[in-house]
Amino acid sequence: MHIAPHDNQNKPIVDVDNPLVPLNYFNIVKLRKGDAFEYCVPGYETCIVPATGTVDVEIEGVRFEALGNRTVDVWDGEPEGVYVPVGAKVTIVCTSDETETFIAGAKYDKVLEPFDVRGDGIDRVQYGSDDTKTHRKIKHILGANHHDKVGRLLVSELFTVGQGGWSGFPSHKHDTDRLPVETRHDETYNFRFKPNYGSGVQMLQREDNKPGDAYHIMDGSTICLDKGYHPCAVLPGYEMYYFTILGGLSQRSLVQYFQPTHAAQLETIPGIKDMIAKFK
Repeated sequence: MHIAPHDNQNKPIVDVDNPLVPLNYFNIVKLRKGDAFEYCVPGYETCIVPATGTVDVEIEGVRFEALGNRTVDVWDGEPEGVYVPVGAKVTIVCTSDETETFIAGAKYDKVLEPFDVRGDGIDRVQYGSDDTKTHRKIKHILGANHHDKVGRLLVSELFTVGQGGWSGFPSHKHDTDRLPVETRHDETYNFRFKPNYGSGVQMLQREDNKPGDAYHIMDGSTICLDKGYHPCAVLPGYEMYYFTILGGLSQRSLVQYFQPTHAAQLETIPGIKDMIAKFK
């Protein structure tokens, strides 16, 4: 499902128990200097990631100050995040001129401890090539190195390297719990383009070798992926970024099932197997 860019007025774009992606939660909060935003999401662990701007975060009396260092856009510096336990009361205060802050969430039933992720805690991976038109960079905010501190939530930022090209290819899905070949992970994206009038396409093919759907994605588009194979592409001449939320049904580690028709492409894309391992 495609949710077109809009002013969500700090209300969840993907709320709890969403009919398509019930394992996900997503909000975008926009504040000006001195403004505060409070939230509490029972039944979901969350992660606060400023897209731009700087915020102070207080979680049940625990403070994390000066979170976020980007000013112009998501290409302007490294991401930072704060993990919020299930159902915790949170206050976010904007300390820069303004902020746009992502709140990612996944359904979970245990209460863990809050913690922050700064520059040295980001897990980075780059793979693909210009020749295969699959060159991209991933910055895991809540990745595999946080398995012992997080329940079901995976949070990453994905960037195309250079202009144009494909992401999420070879086509894969993760909509059914059938270990060891696949896990059920609901997924939500929020896209950005550079320049911001760029755009792209999100494909969703629910069955191998049968026609699927395609969505025209623009700066600020949100995509909810409930089932099916889902590669995406950006127009030539533009860079693409997407904020990625994954929520697992039975485990945190993601096991992707690659579309049989295109699975042989795994052998043609440099570094892709290392990328896959980073999600496990």
